[in-house]
Amino acid sequence: MQTALAILAAYLLGSVPFAMISSRIFGLADPRSYGSGNPGATNVLRSGNKKAALVTLIGDALKGWVAVFVAQKTGFSDNVIGLVALAVFFGHLFPVFLKFKGGKGVATAAGVLLALDLPLGLAVAATWLFVAFAFRYSSLAAVMAAGLAPVYSVLMHGGNGQTIVVGILAMALVGKHWPNLQRLLAGQETKIGSKKNG
Repeated sequence: MQTALAILAAYLLGSVPFAMISSRIFGLADPRSYGSGNPGATNVLRSGNKKAALVTLIGDALKGWVAVFVAQKTGFSDNVIGLVALAVFFGHLFPVFLKFKGGKGVATAAGVLLALDLPLGLAVAATWLFVAFAFRYSSLAAVMAAGLAPVYSVLMHGGNGQTIVVGILAMALVGKHWPNLQRLLAGQETKIGSKKNG
């Protein structure tokens, strides 16, 4: 019962839409109505309001970190902590509060990884930052970081339960970014910082 409640609580926490909350706080339009239509920090940035995007980024990352950190401090087994990590992440991807149409999970996955394994989380975050600054495409940075996350995990710890969790996160992230990859190949992907349209 405790395990089930922990997983449910993590999912509900993951479902909290910080893109919607920050947009409302700063008097912005619904982020689903412009740009990529994605309720996430990168799309909120397209509104031109950097503070709202930062609040979204911090909120989405923090909910991933908090869910895993609390599960660790509560004394759950590594298997349960892994399930909590997946629950908060998939809560962001498929939030009950937004009719199961959520963000792409980059910030929440980062928060999860930083709580699960700080060196791994920092390595993945550094990969995202490097690719994002070098090429100015958030989607490319996300896919590269996600693809390398399981590799980093294996190099650091070998193939263990945590690597399986990281692999699931990575596959889900790449899957959510599949349309972005198609636009990248077609030369139609929007760069970081571009203003909203549509």
